[in-house]
Amino acid sequence: MMEEEEFEFAEDLEAILHLTPEVQLAIEQVFPSQDPLDRADFNAVEYINTLFPTEQALEEAQIAIQQLFGKIKDIKDKAEKSEQMVKEITRDIKQLDHAKRHLTTSITTLNHLHMLAGGVDSLEAMTRKRQYGEVANLLQGVVNVLEHFHKYMGIPQIRQLSERVKAAQSELGTQILADFEEAFPSQGSKRPGGPSNVLRDACLVANVLDPRIKQEIIKKFIRQHLSEYLVLFQENQDVAWLDKIDRRYAWIKRQLLDYEEKYGRMFPEEWCMTERIAVEFCHITRAELAKVMRTRAKEIEVKLLLFAIQRTTNFEGLLAKRFTGCTLTDIPGVRKRPDSPLDSTNPFLEDEAGEEAGTEKDEDLTKKPKAPDNPFHGIVSKCFEPHLYVYIESQDKNLGELIDRFVADFRAQGPPKAGTEEGGAVLPSCADLFVYYKKCMVQCSQLSTGEPMIALTTIFQKFLREYAWKILSGNLPNTNSGGLTISSLLKEKEVSEAAKFTVDELCLICSILSTAEYCLATTQQLEEKLKEKVDKVLVERINLTGEMDTFSTVISNSIQLLVQDLDAACDPALTAMSKMPWQSVEHVGDQSPYVTSIIMHIKQNVPIIRDNLASTRKYFTQFCIKFTNSFIPKFINHLFRCKPISMVGAEQLLLDTHSLKTVLLDLPSIGSQVLRKAPASYTKIVVKGMTRAEMILKVVMAPHEPPVVFVDNYIKLLADGNPETFQKILELKGLKRSEQSSMLELFRQRLPTPPSGADGGPSLSFSTPTPEQESSRIRKLEKLIKKRL
Repeated sequence: MMEEEEFEFAEDLEAILHLTPEVQLAIEQVFPSQDPLDRADFNAVEYINTLFPTEQALEEAQIAIQQLFGKIKDIKDKAEKSEQMVKEITRDIKQLDHAKRHLTTSITTLNHLHMLAGGVDSLEAMTRKRQYGEVANLLQGVVNVLEHFHKYMGIPQIRQLSERVKAAQSELGTQILADFEEAFPSQGSKRPGGPSNVLRDACLVANVLDPRIKQEIIKKFIRQHLSEYLVLFQENQDVAWLDKIDRRYAWIKRQLLDYEEKYGRMFPEEWCMTERIAVEFCHITRAELAKVMRTRAKEIEVKLLLFAIQRTTNFEGLLAKRFTGCTLTDIPGVRKRPDSPLDSTNPFLEDEAGEEAGTEKDEDLTKKPKAPDNPFHGIVSKCFEPHLYVYIESQDKNLGELIDRFVADFRAQGPPKAGTEEGGAVLPSCADLFVYYKKCMVQCSQLSTGEPMIALTTIFQKFLREYAWKILSGNLPNTNSGGLTISSLLKEKEVSEAAKFTVDELCLICSILSTAEYCLATTQQLEEKLKEKVDKVLVERINLTGEMDTFSTVISNSIQLLVQDLDAACDPALTAMSKMPWQSVEHVGDQSPYVTSIIMHIKQNVPIIRDNLASTRKYFTQFCIKFTNSFIPKFINHLFRCKPISMVGAEQLLLDTHSLKTVLLDLPSIGSQVLRKAPASYTKIVVKGMTRAEMILKVVMAPHEPPVVFVDNYIKLLADGNPETFQKILELKGLKRSEQSSMLELFRQRLPTPPSGADGGPSLSFSTPTPEQESSRIRKLEKLIKKRL
């Protein structure tokens, strides 16, 4: 039974391990092997028979294996005996090692105990004698030795010594504080004492005592050292006001020099006492200035405020040169002011550091160390931030006066003249405005990067809009100067040629357009720089999108004025076209006079506009596109008014249309010595629009008999399913009402069945001929016209 199970298991295993020839070949390529065990046709029985061809050989192998096991067992037994022997040899040595270690520990502990007991006795005696020099070294040693006895505090004698050390430390702290109070009394008429060796050594002891002792010594000394400052510069004193702020900083400079001379060696160097005195002075000054400015807020004017800020930031810069700022974080109650955003560079309008900032005597503001380089930045000047509204209001007033001056200068000097370097150029006033903006931004960011920057941004927004309205839009030509207003041009009407803009007026419009584009780009840069300088939490409140949209509107209005001026200049010619007797034209000649008139106006205006918009090429392209989008539909509209049209009249109109198309295709480079290919977007508009006009005339030229052929050709050529358009074509052909009715009915019947719209209703859709197809048709039509001529 067992043999059968084993046989079945072997068969199952063989079936599982059987691999396809493809897999086996892949394995051999990845892992080539000459081992018989790796062969796909490996036979275990044959392999064993190869190794052991006879039973005698198998018996010899079994005997050899038994002998090998016997030798291994002998080696293992000998190894165990050797290990036991080694343990017996080293047992005594281990005991000796443990005894030596315990003895060493005991001797060391006894020595430490002797040192501790003697040290405590000496410490108590030296403390009573105020021998602080010896105490400083001894106390540190005693404290170090006492650390070795933390695990022995359960022993009464050890615990008693520890308590004596703590009592000595407490007594030293109280005694040292009393000595400093006696030498530097915080109250009373007694003059402060001078430095002494006793106090110097006492400071060394304080380094070993509880850190609160050191902090109390520092606090008492600084308070006593600055007590005179609080009296001299009380709020009710005349020297406390901002106009005499220099005296505060002069006083502390003298005090620091006095300290260095008298007490510089009394305190350890690592205490940084000079810096601590300066920092405490700054905090007192900040609080005192804030208090006096709250009381006399109505007396603060911008010049006085900027003077005080300048002197204060200069003093903060002096501190940065003299001290490292290492004490700003380790004095209780004092926190280091976080760094302000980087303002060392400003690509907004070039380098900032070398230019003035602010008004009149505030030039040095740009010379103070920047916030990241100066850990003392704002340590005093932060108190001025609540009063920076005075500065903001001043900038509001200054910018208002600046805009008024721009308006007056424009009126006095007049617009840029055509044919000069200024013609079509950016108005210089906008550069002046943004230079002033830069100065304000730099100065304000040095005063504060918080809410005042947001307030200044609001002022910037206000005067960007005023500049757009008063200087740009307000100076666009109007009807009073012989030109056209946007409102008047929005209404389609015939305008006499006298209403065209003069060359100077065209130049002015281009100049205003270029200026608006400059303002748009620079306003975007201004927004980016404001976001860089303001605190990160306020970045989202900086948004000049509305002002950029205002300048975009000025650009759009300027282009519209240029378009409508040229468009209106062409109106009389189009009107003349629609009034010509096209039914009585007897032969096809050169282009009609109305075409010559339109081309003349185009050649007069477009080169002027192109030359004056040379620096803003994309807007010249927009002008061309908008003019074409306006002119072509108007031309087609007037074309429908030329009813009725004879066959010859249609051929003449077709020739005129082709002439206009050629001119329009060349319009971007017309009159230019440099031939530049028109943008593809523009060319596509011209080809599409004028080809439609040509197709309309081609349909008019086609015979209306048989009607079915005429209707089908119309649908094919114009791809227009509007019955009104079809009726206009019939009117151009001069058909009678009865003929028009039957044609319209046939037109409705011949319209292709439209696919259902999304809402289930019909939606007409016609395939529009490609420009290549349209061009081919026009060439055939031109050949036909030439033959008839």
